[in-house]
Amino acid sequence: MTQFGRNTSLRRWQPAMLALLLLAFTISCDRSPTGKAGQNNFRTVTISNIEPRRDVAGKIIDAHDGCLQFFQGRFYLYGTAYGNNDGYSVTNRYGVYSSPDLEQWTFEGELLKGQPNGVYYRPYVVFNPHTQKYVLWYNWYLKLWNGQVGVAVSDTPVGPFTIVNPNVLRHREGSRSGDGSLFVDNDGKGYFIFSAIEDGYAIRVLSLTPDDLGLTGEASGILAKGGEAPLMFRRNNLYYVLCGPLCAYCPTGSQVQVLTAGSPFGPFTPRANINRRADNGAPFIPAQETWVAKIPALDGSTFIWMADRWQSAPDGIKGHDFQFWAPLEFSPEGDILPLKAVTMWYISRTR
Repeated sequence: MTQFGRNTSLRRWQPAMLALLLLAFTISCDRSPTGKAGQNNFRTVTISNIEPRRDVAGKIIDAHDGCLQFFQGRFYLYGTAYGNNDGYSVTNRYGVYSSPDLEQWTFEGELLKGQPNGVYYRPYVVFNPHTQKYVLWYNWYLKLWNGQVGVAVSDTPVGPFTIVNPNVLRHREGSRSGDGSLFVDNDGKGYFIFSAIEDGYAIRVLSLTPDDLGLTGEASGILAKGGEAPLMFRRNNLYYVLCGPLCAYCPTGSQVQVLTAGSPFGPFTPRANINRRADNGAPFIPAQETWVAKIPALDGSTFIWMADRWQSAPDGIKGHDFQFWAPLEFSPEGDILPLKAVTMWYISRTR
C-alpha cells in the first residue's frame, strides 16, 4: 500500500524551453467503431500548453477532468463545464467536443439532459461492442460530500445520455466515492478505478459487467490511500495505475505516483513518482491528471497524459483554466519517465 501526503508548496507556472515532438499517427482505436484513414497523406497539427484551446466558434473549451476518446473516425473530448463558479456548484454540466484532428474542435452539447440536482464532475465514456451503446460513468454529489457514481447510456457518442443507475456503488464497500475513471482492457473487459472517501480515499479497481452498466463483485485490494484522480491503462503486458494526493482544485498541481502490475487486480508495485521535484517534493508541472489517452501510432501506441491546471486562467474564470497534454515516455523496463514541461508539440496526422 502506498500512503500519499499533502503538498502545500506554492509555485507559479513557468513554461520550459520549447520542446518539439514529431509524432506520426494513424487513426484507429481499441474498443470503438473503427473508421479508415487515408494513406501517406499527412498534415501537421500543433498542440499548445500555453494557450487556451478554443472551439471553431472561437470560444475557450470548457471540458475539464474528463477523457479523450476516438469513435468512428473522430476524436471526442468529454469533460465538466464549470463556467464561472468555484467547482462545487450545482450549475456544473457535462459537455462534449468533437474534432477530426485534435486541433479543430466543435462543441456538440451537453451529455445529460434533465440531470438530478447536484454537483457533477469527472465524466468518462467508453463504447461497448456487445450492446453497441456508449456508456458514461460519472461522479456526482447529491450533497457534499456524499459522493455517488452514476451510469448512463446513449446511442451516439454525443448523447444525450440516459441515466440507468444514479448510484451504482450503493451498499458496496467504498460506496461514498471520490474521483473515479474507466479502463477497458484489450479483450474488451471494463473496469472502474476509484477512491473511497469513507475509507481514507482508498484506491481500488472494480470489475464491470459485460454491458459496462454494473459491477460483477470482483475487486482489487487497496492500491493506495489518500489518493485522488486515479486512472488506469495498459501498455504491452503491464497495467499502470496513476494517482496523486488530494488536490481540491489546487493551483500547485499534484504529484503522480505510478504503480504497475501484471493483471488488472494486481498485486501492484509502486514505481517512481513522475511529477515530484527531488529537492522539495513539489510538482514541477502544476496540474492534476485526468486521463491517459492511448492513440495508435505508426511505430506503436502513443500515450498522452492529460491534466488540468487549476486556477491558471488569467481572467479567473474556472471554465477557462488551462489543460496540459504531453506524450508519456517509457524506459526499456517499462518505467514512465518524469514528465516534461512541454510548452508546444506537433502531431503529423493522416487526413
